[in-house]
Amino acid sequence: MIGDGIEDEEKWLAEGIAGLQQNAFYMHRALDSNNLRDALKYSAQMLSELRTSRLSPHKYYELYMRAFDELRKLEMFFKEETKRGCSVIDLYELVQHAGNILPRLYLLCTVGSVYIKSKEAPAKDVLKDLVEMCRGIQHPVRGLFLRSYLSQVSRDKLPDIGSEYEGDADTVMDAVEFVLQNFTEMNKLWVRMQHQRGCVNQAVSRLNAYAGVTAYEFILLGDSELKIAIALSGLQGPAREKEKREKERNELRDLVGKNLHVLSQIEGVDLDMYKDTVLPRILEQVVNCKDEIAQYYLMDCIIQVFPDEYHLQTLETLLGSCPQLQATVDIKTVLSQLMDRLSNYAASSGEALPEFLQVEAFAKLSNSIGKVIEAQVDMPVVGAISLYVSLLTFTLRVHPDRLDYVDQVLSACVKKLSSKAKLEDSRATKQIVALLSAPLEKYNDIGIALKLSNYPRVMDHLDSATNKVMAVVIIQSIMKNNTCISTADKVDALFELIKGLIKDLDGTPVEELDEEDFKEEQSSVARLIHMLHNDDPEEMLKIICTVKKHILTGGPQRLPFTVPPLIFSALKLVRRLQGQDGDVVGEDQAATPKKIFQLLHQTIEALLSVPAPELALRLYLQCAEAANDCDLEPVAYEFFTQAFILYEEEVADSKAQVTAIHLIIGTLQRMNVFGVENKDTLTHKATGYSAKLLKKPDQCRAVYACSHLFWLDDQEGLKDGERVLLCLKRALRIANAAQQMASATRGSGGPVTLFVEILNKYLYFFEKGNPQITSTAIQGLVELINTEMQSDTTTSDPSADAFFSSTLRYIEFQKQKGGTMGEKYEPIEV
Repeated sequence: MIGDGIEDEEKWLAEGIAGLQQNAFYMHRALDSNNLRDALKYSAQMLSELRTSRLSPHKYYELYMRAFDELRKLEMFFKEETKRGCSVIDLYELVQHAGNILPRLYLLCTVGSVYIKSKEAPAKDVLKDLVEMCRGIQHPVRGLFLRSYLSQVSRDKLPDIGSEYEGDADTVMDAVEFVLQNFTEMNKLWVRMQHQRGCVNQAVSRLNAYAGVTAYEFILLGDSELKIAIALSGLQGPAREKEKREKERNELRDLVGKNLHVLSQIEGVDLDMYKDTVLPRILEQVVNCKDEIAQYYLMDCIIQVFPDEYHLQTLETLLGSCPQLQATVDIKTVLSQLMDRLSNYAASSGEALPEFLQVEAFAKLSNSIGKVIEAQVDMPVVGAISLYVSLLTFTLRVHPDRLDYVDQVLSACVKKLSSKAKLEDSRATKQIVALLSAPLEKYNDIGIALKLSNYPRVMDHLDSATNKVMAVVIIQSIMKNNTCISTADKVDALFELIKGLIKDLDGTPVEELDEEDFKEEQSSVARLIHMLHNDDPEEMLKIICTVKKHILTGGPQRLPFTVPPLIFSALKLVRRLQGQDGDVVGEDQAATPKKIFQLLHQTIEALLSVPAPELALRLYLQCAEAANDCDLEPVAYEFFTQAFILYEEEVADSKAQVTAIHLIIGTLQRMNVFGVENKDTLTHKATGYSAKLLKKPDQCRAVYACSHLFWLDDQEGLKDGERVLLCLKRALRIANAAQQMASATRGSGGPVTLFVEILNKYLYFFEKGNPQITSTAIQGLVELINTEMQSDTTTSDPSADAFFSSTLRYIEFQKQKGGTMGEKYEPIEV
């Protein structure tokens, strides 16, 4: 059916073009022979093709443009006729004898153009006559194109200031009145299309019985049935028919909008005239038409065609019309475009800024947006938030120094959100993110956002997922701009903002979150903690306490990510305070290493609820090392004690035990604060735990690592050669036991890697001057390894063989190097 309609329309267009071209041919022949009567006759017949009601606006435009081209030629002929002595007044009267009204008015406009150029009558009188006569066509499409033709032929003949057609003092007002009247009538016709287009199409078949009579002329004849049909045309009809009409109207909207463009080009329209006459008349028509499409398009035209400074000075009038528009009008887009133009104007001209303050632009825009939202009770939340985003963008560009304005916008947004139930519209959520991101992007300083009291209140209306997204945006802004948060109050406010990452807001279990996303979020919080700094130790300690308060609410899943950066931040402060011995008399709040270590102890204990014993053990050892640097032996001993307790009670996995014992041995080796008794106690514990590891190879490696605890190069009093040798011999026994166990269980011994590793420890202490480690002992160990490697029960291992060969080469190298070391190595035979 649709296809048939398109084919019919193409056929009707082809018939119209053929009829137009045929009559145009005869018209040209009459023009060539200077036959005025025939020229008028055939031109009227040619223009009669424009009386059709069967074409869509798009097809009608094709037919109209062909007729327009012919009319330009006819206008040139009329101009030549006046030069040959024909009276233009007679010509103006003559064309009014055309049989049908539509051709008559096209010819009248064409002659009227020549009439104005002749200056035999004031331009304003001719224009007034033409615009009034065009009322005779009330069919929407035919009337729009007729008036568009009138606007086209008259636009260069308006009695404007400086124009050759300028008349008396009120001449500009006459030009404005002509354009406004034409605009008003065109808009009425355009709006009427929404209600009459369908009915007229239905009535076409009946009109065929009345050859040469239009529907509107037929009404004048008194056909009661057609009157009823036209009256019923106000009904919208099926949805598809409505969409079709709206599409057709949008195709013709520029015909109406061109009038406003003509108005903006009139030189005599100054600010006073625009404020007192032009804008009120236009807005009156916009409001009274009560048509959604027309109101939106015309408001957009007003904003686009008239100068920015005019908008600024008439802001109250323009904004006052917004609440009067239909509820379905996309007013948020209109206002957003207005604010964009004004903010661009402010950005391009620094001199304009005082004008914005003088006219109180922000207050007027804010008040208008509030009235629009209040008037349109059905406006979705996303529409209201979009308006606030545009207002905030305007504020940040025009008044970046007015944080009170920014906070007012956020406050209005909070008020709107508070009146609604839980926000579930994803589009509205995105707009809130845009609203909250705007100050961050403008100021590049989270400190500014922290001064806005309503900023966190807006964030509270976000759902849990979006709150996290916004929190990540805030952290990324801090990282990007390398912003240092330097006071405890700011830190507290900041962590309130990003609480979506710190703790569960709506009871959503962490287990339901994507693991990779969760890790990335918590890593961003960890990076943030390192950005918190203050040179004043007192304030820095307050910052650390504030962070601790927030992160301990995060639950067991978050603590492994957030506790370590806090611990290391506190340890940095400890090292800055290194040398203070603790209590400062009369200053209860003094930041001292002892107080910080107490805080650290409490914080690490929180990890036990996770549980994360391995992480807690590492942190205890880090704190012990820091206490060592501060020369606080009791504190360091306590941290080591806690580490050993964790090892005994919580670390059950054999691999974790191996890692933990090596960490303990390595840290203990670097400690120099302990007295003999404490040192022996801890060393004895470490050695004992090393020998109790599950696997023999792990035992062996841990025991020979303990040998370093008895020989420290930087501490002269800690060089106990005998205990070093005892550790190494014990390691040899364990290695030998491992070989025997392997032989008993698998039928073959394991590789000799452990023996080679112990040999390297012997060589290390041999070079360090341990008198208990002799060349004879080394020689015996080399021979033992050779014997084991040649044994039939030993499993061949290329890496162990290569390791042993490399060790032997090292011994040869030391022998050949000579000197004192060479002499020591000389007795060893490899």
